[in-house]
Amino acid sequence: MAELKFNHHGLIPVVVQDYYTHEVLTLAYMNQESYQLTLKDKSMTYYSRSRKELWRKGETSGNYQHLVSLTLDCDQDALVAQVKKDGPACHTGAESCFNESLYGEKSGDQLADLFALLKDRKENPKEGSYTTYLFDKGIEKILKKIGEESTEVVIGAMKADTEETIYESADLIYHLLVLLAETGIELNQVKDELANRHVVDKKNKQETMK
Repeated sequence: MAELKFNHHGLIPVVVQDYYTHEVLTLAYMNQESYQLTLKDKSMTYYSRSRKELWRKGETSGNYQHLVSLTLDCDQDALVAQVKKDGPACHTGAESCFNESLYGEKSGDQLADLFALLKDRKENPKEGSYTTYLFDKGIEKILKKIGEESTEVVIGAMKADTEETIYESADLIYHLLVLLAETGIELNQVKDELANRHVVDKKNKQETMK
């Protein structure tokens, strides 16, 4: 606590960032009590300057933010929190509070956006949509397409054809996302599994020597 420099109102700003996408979700404030509660419960708790009271994100909406890491800046007067969120960060229902572009293009997580679109297409079928067609045909058709696209990636790579490999890889990833949506697996679950593999060269499976 001694390292943090709270302002004359007893507050410190915290930039809240999505753990998976690194998108900035919101800018909030903490006092000493909300800071300690956040560290204790690993659930983001802020201080509302307008209501002049503590508030735990998600208490009323269910959109809790679970603390993954907390970083202090070089001047010790601002924080960056990386969180895993249960739902939209903004009270408007948007994923982030920062949505109004004033200059340039906003980067985003294309895989997450595509996956959200696929899940919506599963819930709200659209006539003429290839994605809707796959969901209508079911798991066997989706698995067949994954097999086909995997083969196409191998062929493209064996030919050292960069453009073909990229094109077929995109097709494969798309169909894998359709499979996740069909089976109820969240994209973040796969990202969590990847994040747990800290050493990418570590052998997780024994290979038979021939």
